[in-house]
Amino acid sequence: MRPVSGWRVCVVLLGLVLIVLCACGAEPACGPGAGVVSRVVDGDTVVLQSGERVRYLLVDTPETTNGKHECFGAEARDFNRSLVEGRNVRLEYGEACTDRYGRLLAYVTVDGREVNSLLAEGGYACVLYVAPAGGSRRSEFEALESSARRAGRGMWSTCSAVPCAR
Repeated sequence: MRPVSGWRVCVVLLGLVLIVLCACGAEPACGPGAGVVSRVVDGDTVVLQSGERVRYLLVDTPETTNGKHECFGAEARDFNRSLVEGRNVRLEYGEACTDRYGRLLAYVTVDGREVNSLLAEGGYACVLYVAPAGGSRRSEFEALESSARRAGRGMWSTCSAVPCAR
């Protein structure tokens, strides 16, 4: 029988620790994997009961904060509110964890529906890509925006000047 070397014991123990952490539902590296939305800030930002501010990845809705009242901003905020306020949401992070304002960047899902996609698909949002966050799904969201534009959904039929940052 061969003696077990120290590094093999370490590798086995490390593997066991990782298995236990995964089984216990350890939080993702960026932030919580789920939470209850306590407040909808606008069409693309929410605050969780735990206090974290979450900015939706790859979408930019017209502004309704800081004295701004851009075309379709109130509709985007109200649509977002109808989906997530007071509800338990799941958060999935992309290539970057936070933006320059310290908000978590995430895809937000409620009842099996991804809110980010619904906003783009319904014409409530434009695509906002700030590298590297969302790079892996950028083309998917650009297709959703393009489809909403062609169909004249949401702001694409209402606003004479679409307030998207480009």
